[in-house]
Amino acid sequence: MPALDLLAQLTNTPPPPATPGRTVARRVRIWVPPLLLLVAVLAVVQALRPLPDAVLTRGGAANSVTLDGRFDVPWPEKGQAAVRIGGAGDVGTFGEQKPVPTASVAKVMTAYVILKNHPLKKGEDGPQIEVDAKAVADGASASESRIRGLTAGTRFSQQNMLKMLMIPSGNNIARLLARWDTGSDSEAAFAEKMNAEAKALGMTSTTYTDPSGLDAKTVSTAADQLKLAEEVMKFDAFRAIVQLPNADIPGLREKLINNNDDLLIAGLSIKGIKTGSSSAAGGALMWAAYKTVGDKTPLILGTMLDQHVTGADPDGANSLKLVKQNSKKVIEAVREALTSAGVVKKGQVVGYVDDGLGTRTPVVATRDTAVVAVPGQRLELGLAVGEKGLPAQAPAGTEIGVLTVGTGPGAPTVPVALGTDLSEPSFGAKLLRLR
Repeated sequence: MPALDLLAQLTNTPPPPATPGRTVARRVRIWVPPLLLLVAVLAVVQALRPLPDAVLTRGGAANSVTLDGRFDVPWPEKGQAAVRIGGAGDVGTFGEQKPVPTASVAKVMTAYVILKNHPLKKGEDGPQIEVDAKAVADGASASESRIRGLTAGTRFSQQNMLKMLMIPSGNNIARLLARWDTGSDSEAAFAEKMNAEAKALGMTSTTYTDPSGLDAKTVSTAADQLKLAEEVMKFDAFRAIVQLPNADIPGLREKLINNNDDLLIAGLSIKGIKTGSSSAAGGALMWAAYKTVGDKTPLILGTMLDQHVTGADPDGANSLKLVKQNSKKVIEAVREALTSAGVVKKGQVVGYVDDGLGTRTPVVATRDTAVVAVPGQRLELGLAVGEKGLPAQAPAGTEIGVLTVGTGPGAPTVPVALGTDLSEPSFGAKLLRLR
């Protein structure tokens, strides 16, 4: 054999026969290095990319608490009603909450719009408002409540105008204030403002067509009016007016007598708010009362609409008596049932700090908390982060937010703190996260 052929035969080793094992081994040698490089790159990316924001969450903690016992409100036989305890929340509602005429209870929204657009401090007189010829003419109408004996061109302070509106329920004053606020000869523009405020307050079943409530197309529900009651009672000037059983206004021939005067002096700490009556509405009442329990004096609010007597009822006069009688029963019962009850214990887990990567740190109440409510009442628990936000890491006991017990003005609050140490996510958690 030629030398070159012999040399080629001796040096050219043929490849071994292909087997599954040899095929796998060859593929491993090819693909493992780039895969390891890819894993390393992904690990660096996972470790360096921003962490998800931690959130304060309920987790498995309760979002409400119900007081022991039971309280049955002595609701009327017909119509609709609603009651709320300031700082605790709703006691309950009665009847179908369908829109019905409100009569002069509509003037509460009139006062609310006026005070929002023209704020008054407690005891402040405010600007002088001139009586126009239309208010004088309306004062001669015998078919509606009005302020009589006005003279065109005379002026009364805004505070006194609100007294004439709310105490004896002057329809002509409601229209005058509407014209003054809008600078218009028509009250329609003011009604639009009333409806805008109703929408802002979540009064979804309410429609205002006039500032006095004389129009039967001005309708609402007891539950809707309760929302307004809670907001309007935040005005110091309003509260000071509606609690008056009567008032003397310089320039008026007659003393103003509150249509609700018998309730205001009933010894139940009733401080307003507004009556209403008409043939269409029957009797209507929005009321406010107080009751001191321990060191707390919550505001109790209620509304009752669509109260009608059987038989003669000129302009709803007898139905007005009925709604006051029925409301008085509710007020007496609620005030009698009010109690202070512990609802949150110090150290109780009320939520968690969730780091978004599967770790939850418990959050606990820092002290015992009680609320004034009625037996059987359900209280909402609201959890919120503090002004400084959630820390990335902090020791146990660090305050990070607040728990609110109940709803509305006066709801008690308690600081909440970390139950255990809050730590940043581990390197392993960062690598394995999907978010």
